[in-house]
Amino acid sequence: MRNLAIILQRELKGYFATPLAYVFIIIFLMTNGIFTFELGGFYARGQADLMPFFGFHPWLYLFMVPAVAMALWADERKTGTIELLMTLPVTLADMVLGKFLAAWALLGVALLLTFPIWITVNYLGDPDNGVILASYLGSWFMAGAYLAIGSCMSACTRNSVIAFILTVSTCFLFVIMGSPIVLDVFPDWVPQVLVDAIAALGFLTHFDAIAKGVLDLRDVLYFSVFIAAWLLASAVVIELKKAS
Repeated sequence: MRNLAIILQRELKGYFATPLAYVFIIIFLMTNGIFTFELGGFYARGQADLMPFFGFHPWLYLFMVPAVAMALWADERKTGTIELLMTLPVTLADMVLGKFLAAWALLGVALLLTFPIWITVNYLGDPDNGVILASYLGSWFMAGAYLAIGSCMSACTRNSVIAFILTVSTCFLFVIMGSPIVLDVFPDWVPQVLVDAIAALGFLTHFDAIAKGVLDLRDVLYFSVFIAAWLLASAVVIELKKAS
């Protein structure tokens, strides 16, 4: 735990020691504001809730999260500092988890800083704050799932741009997997069990359930297992790259 805390602190300091974290947070807040109030028709809807705000998150994360994740391991490999990391008295699990948690914390800070939108909704009406709180939690878990994929893709290459493209492509597959765009394609003769299984693998199926205020343990467990599986894959890739 001590080594994990050291790596987590090192990575967080690295984000905020450069303009990266501040630029990311500013862009994240600006795009959320534009999507919610302009594209989402917040005032035109005449309803005090944050459905437009959270409705755009799966698509916003599709580009914002890979931008953070692409440098997790690719830059370390490109600059050669990954060899230095491997010589430190820390486990590979500590390194993978520490880097992930630092980036996830950055995403959490960016998400928390959108609280003025929550305050605005409460000022204009009487929303269900329990649903909003659950949606925030679901959004953060979903961002973690995107980030875990990005960690693995970044470990596969030393080129950050390639890592970005791979992450966007893989995340996009998991976004549309649970959407009507994919599910309506299956003909009637396909067993419903198979269709439900494919839908269960998609981000939208679980995020939409949480965003409705239903904080089901199965949805939280899905994101938790998903994150753990991709982080394990990251560690395996790094170990294989080291061996080669």
